[in-house]
Amino acid sequence: MGVYPFMFGSIEDFQPVVDELVAKNMKEPYDWDAYASTFFPHAQKLATRAQDAESKREKEKAAELYLRASALYRIARFPAPRSEKQRYAWQKGKEAAEAGLALHDPPTRSLNVPHTHATASDQPVLPIYYHLPASATSSKPAPTVIILTGLDGYRTDLAVWIPSWSALGVAVVIAEIPGTGDNPADPSDPKGADRVWDSLFAWMDQQSEIHKNKVAVWGFSTGGYYAIRMAHTHRERVCGVVSQGGGCHHMFDPEWLDASNGGEYPFDLGHTLAFKYGYRDFEKFKREARGRFSLVEDGTLDQECARLLLVNGDEDSIFPVDDMYVAVQRGEPKELRIVKGRSHMGEPEAFFIILKWLFARLGVEGDAGRFMSGVPTKTKY
Repeated sequence: MGVYPFMFGSIEDFQPVVDELVAKNMKEPYDWDAYASTFFPHAQKLATRAQDAESKREKEKAAELYLRASALYRIARFPAPRSEKQRYAWQKGKEAAEAGLALHDPPTRSLNVPHTHATASDQPVLPIYYHLPASATSSKPAPTVIILTGLDGYRTDLAVWIPSWSALGVAVVIAEIPGTGDNPADPSDPKGADRVWDSLFAWMDQQSEIHKNKVAVWGFSTGGYYAIRMAHTHRERVCGVVSQGGGCHHMFDPEWLDASNGGEYPFDLGHTLAFKYGYRDFEKFKREARGRFSLVEDGTLDQECARLLLVNGDEDSIFPVDDMYVAVQRGEPKELRIVKGRSHMGEPEAFFIILKWLFARLGVEGDAGRFMSGVPTKTKY
């Protein structure tokens, strides 16, 4: 479909699931295991078809079917894998996505980056997706985009951007943010992400096919919060950073967290954010979040920073657009674009604004319209 969060998916795959959810009268508060289980038979059918196609060496068909299966598993674990069956969906979704992405030419690899800067509260590896374009060599290293995923969209999902970047000769690294997917950081430690990025850049330094002076970062939604932070904490490692739809301060206001549960987000946003930041008590999260995670409160925004572009829609009800203004009013000058009449992330206009900016930072010649047309939106099989 190409519409977030159904990337790689097909309406025909989701319709029978929706019909079953409606028949079961499934409503909030969800039984997350029952919710997730509804998707499994349909996802498995697609995975079985993919395996059959792969056995017949029908690579294009197999890749599509694996990725369609991963889309069903994705929504099964949405918005966060909080129950046993949702955690199972996350594992199966990875298996399907990685099987499909490995069949692309060139393939996308799933790698475990050693978390060399880990503390006792962190896990030992950072799983990433790593894609090198066919043109990348040690003698001709590729510019690289690091994609920081969001609250609910993980590396299996944002891999949808890889084909278009690859066509421009740009390498792609996709990593989840703390408290989501497989990120190894202690989610309740505000500096946990800094250690993970230290380990990631240490690993990237060892990759001869990556151009070290042409590394840009694109943070999506909650990943935009970490992008803003990285633009300050790792400013010497990147040539440009984009925060699309990210917050930095008021996103943690208790009043905003309460109100956000009734906004455009289709699930319980406040509680999902609390879960992501390592809290199981929503009221405690509301009391502590701003003092603990605000980039104003901890002085991050007063530091020097890399080139930083902030983009969002002026009608965002997930993260307050006010945070964009907070960011530009502190520290070094930053670039800001607010898209009038658009909600969270400022789509679709935001993509064209961001791509043009990233092309310039990376030194690549690209057409944003052509780039967007290369993002998978239709199924063939």
